[in-house]
Amino acid sequence: MTQQEIGNIIKERRRKLGINQQTLADLACVAVNTVVAIERGEGNP
Repeated sequence: MTQQEIGNIIKERRRKLGINQQTLADLACVAVNTVVAIERGEGNP
């Protein structure tokens, strides 16, 4: 599975849960920039 595929799965799940990137970042104890990068397939999940 590629980083882009993982990012897409995370983004889809986040949207189904009805939460924004900031909320996900808070729940995961990471910076919002990390969530953004992962969803774009640029970060290393």
